[in-house]
Amino acid sequence: MATQLEQSTGTFASISEVAAITGLTQDTLRWYEREGMIPTIARGSDRRRRYSERDVRLIELLVKLRTTGMPTSDMQRFAVLLAGGAETHERRLALLLAHRERILAQQARLDDALAALDTKVDHYRALIAGTDEDPARQRRGEVSPTSVRQTWVTRSPSPTWVSEEWLSHPSTAGWNRGRRSRRCITRWISE
Repeated sequence: MATQLEQSTGTFASISEVAAITGLTQDTLRWYEREGMIPTIARGSDRRRRYSERDVRLIELLVKLRTTGMPTSDMQRFAVLLAGGAETHERRLALLLAHRERILAQQARLDDALAALDTKVDHYRALIAGTDEDPARQRRGEVSPTSVRQTWVTRSPSPTWVSEEWLSHPSTAGWNRGRRSRRCITRWISE
């Protein structure tokens, strides 16, 4: 329903204007209307859609919700609740809070993935630069000024780098020596 200001001034947006404002295609806007995510849009005497300012704000909100990964079924439910008026405020809030929790969980997973990616990028930058120092380990405070010799120990199921100190410890002495099934490669790292 158009506001009095919109009726008196005629400030309605066409579908092409709304598409430009929201970044959606005209087909997507029509689909949003067909799927009930936006209320039926008023039409002028020429049968063209006339979007009110409220319609445009709702579509912009729906675009943001979709960008955050909200399922279309939740967007439809939200639109139905909007039409329900003030008595649906609590249900709208619950729907938005549940989606917010999903976003926070996804954000935490993305932060973990980004940290792993940054570590690998720093590692390759250090390799390309020809330095023995790993910037990611420096950031985490794991690097000390001394160099430590490490040995690659292949052992089923998990190959790993171990320090010479570890190999010479009484409990592990000879662990990797004299066994043909285990290969060793040595490297020097800065710690």
